[in-house]
Amino acid sequence: GDRKRTGPRGGLRSSARAATRAPDHARVANAVAELIAALGHDLAGELAGTPERVASAWIDEFTAGDRIDAAALLRGGALDLGQGPHGIVLVRDIAIATTCPHHLLPSHGFATIAYAPKRLAAGLGAIAEAAVTLGRKLTLQEALGRDIAETFVRALDANGALCRLDLVHTCFVARGECQARSTLTTLAFAGSFDGPDRGAALAALASPDAPRATPNGHGGAR
Repeated sequence: GDRKRTGPRGGLRSSARAATRAPDHARVANAVAELIAALGHDLAGELAGTPERVASAWIDEFTAGDRIDAAALLRGGALDLGQGPHGIVLVRDIAIATTCPHHLLPSHGFATIAYAPKRLAAGLGAIAEAAVTLGRKLTLQEALGRDIAETFVRALDANGALCRLDLVHTCFVARGECQARSTLTTLAFAGSFDGPDRGAALAALASPDAPRATPNGHGGAR
């Protein structure tokens, strides 16, 4: 999508605002029906049940993250490792999808998440579930990575966290420049990884032998 810059540092504008009210299934279905009619098609044949299907997909999946507490998912299965230091936990290749707020088109790919536990380590299933949940919103990729990193620091009281996202954007593949093989990569940092420990975090990210669970060899319960 188009990325506009504001502020003295030219920083990226934050993601679309969080939903301010509960979703309305009937209203979404009616809007989809109107869109199909406005495009010159009748609600017949394969399009007969499309408004209902699209409404369910948007509410139950594409924007479900608006109504789920990802931080609670992380805390729910966390293990207390005791006093550290505990090194860096890194999990690669978490499948993730999100929806760009500019054209309402999906992006999909993989997330790599690293964090430095202070005491709490999340289970592997909880890490993946939290990342997927945070992606199920109307948000820019840059803002999603920042949201994931900050959620790990806040939910687990981690010293620092980072999130790398490698996503294919439908708005770049199917429209405009039609770059079918293009992938957008972003890095976001939070806590000490956004300061004195950034070098260590980047070294862990670059290492092929980086840990994929907690340093003591287990990922914990979901």
